[in-house]
Amino acid sequence: MDLSQLAESTITWRQVLFAVIALIAGWVGAYFAGKGMSAVLGRVPNLPDGVRTFVTRFTRSLLILLGIGVALAFLGANVQPLIAILLAVGVIVVLVLRGVADNFAASVLIQTRRPVVAGDEIMVEGPDGEPIIGTVVDLNSRTVILITVDGRTVHVPNAKLLADALVNHTRSGSRRSEVQVRVELGGRADAADHVLERARDAAASVGGIDRERVQTVVQSISPGRVIARLQYWHDPAVGVRATSDVVLAVSAAFVAEGLPATVTSTPGLPPLVPPDGF
Repeated sequence: MDLSQLAESTITWRQVLFAVIALIAGWVGAYFAGKGMSAVLGRVPNLPDGVRTFVTRFTRSLLILLGIGVALAFLGANVQPLIAILLAVGVIVVLVLRGVADNFAASVLIQTRRPVVAGDEIMVEGPDGEPIIGTVVDLNSRTVILITVDGRTVHVPNAKLLADALVNHTRSGSRRSEVQVRVELGGRADAADHVLERARDAAASVGGIDRERVQTVVQSISPGRVIARLQYWHDPAVGVRATSDVVLAVSAAFVAEGLPATVTSTPGLPPLVPPDGF
């Protein structure tokens, strides 16, 4: 090798300077990135410490290796093998943690946008396509945990919760329910107004019912009978109890009036009866 080739292969002080700067930048960037990642993961509830430590250390190590690779590149070294190794490791990590990463990212969105919080009653699609209604009792980095009214525990993956339709029953602070009222009028169609008013007053007298938001919607009326939906608003957490109390109160009001009536929260198919006369 002649002197000119030796001169060309000599490392200059500028290359060394840039390499040192790259190393320092890698270490400093790794430190602050680790601190930032730890702070972000600290906001995720119920995240295991092992997962938080692993993600933080992985982020720091990745930036340190990146700084070393850039420094070696400034010194004229071939960094293609190092880049290939980093890419291979990154692909493996992505494939292994793909499902975990999806649910973790979804948990971050749930915590920031807050479509559900602990205590909300929500409805989601179940494994068999049937809706599941339950109260949120816990949110973690992987699932949202529900307790149904019949005592079952349901774990809904965070990614599924965001991808599918979500119905929140309690977010607005009140919920409307209804019962069906069928009353025999005894041939007096003009008595329908009195009957419906009596039903509204009885429902409004129930504790927990918004007195200003009770209404009746007539479905059918004839000289023989009136069929209507009695609608009322209540606290979402007491829907079943409120409906039961309304059924009892309205039924008692009709008994006191001497009116044959049926009040039901689950109306079935209409019976096969002859039509009313004209």
